[in-house]
Formats: sequence, structure tokens, C-alpha cells
Amino acid sequence: MIAYGLFLSWAFRTERLPLQAVFVPLVLSVITFVVYALDKHAAQTGRWRTPESTLHLLELAGGWPGAWIAQQTLRHKSRKPGYRAVFWMMVVLHAAALVAWCWMRA
Repeated sequence: MIAYGLFLSWAFRTERLPLQAVFVPLVLSVITFVVYALDKHAAQTGRWRTPESTLHLLELAGGWPGAWIAQQTLRHKSRKPGYRAVFWMMVVLHAAALVAWCWMRA
């Protein structure tokens, strides 16, 4: 997460990303954390669950820091190896897309 923050800082300083873009991962992280919390509550109470594909889409879109924090603090989706593998794939895909975007803006 530190490397991600440093990369975003560099991208803003070099004007490869507009400063307003900082709000995208922040807002998506908050939304993703809340969705994880609601899904954990639903799992505990036997209610309708959020599809894993929805969680992964939020991660891919930029909410992966919120997902990672939720996994650590809420202990939700942190023990399923298959889920964790796809989670890390979403992190890598998001990072690759961000790097490609910044690279093309040089």
C-alpha cells in the first residue's frame, strides 16, 4: 500500500494524473470497506450476500486498499485462498492499468 501511495504521489507531482484523481481510490476504498462490512454482517445473520464478483469489481476499480483493510480488521474474506488469489490479481491488474495510463501520459 505504501508503494501505491508513493506511485500516486509521483503521478500527481509529474502531472500524469490530475489531483482530483486522488479522490477516486479514496471514495472507492470507503465504499468497498462498507460493502465488505455489510457482506460480513449478512454472512453472520444468514441474509443475502454480496456476490464475490461485485467485491472483485470494486477492488479492480480502485477500492482494493479498502478491501485489504476490511480483510484485516473485519476478518472477512481473509481465509479463503481462492478469493485471496483473485483479490491479489485485481490489485495487480489495477496497478498495471494505472501504470499504463501514467506511462502513456508521459
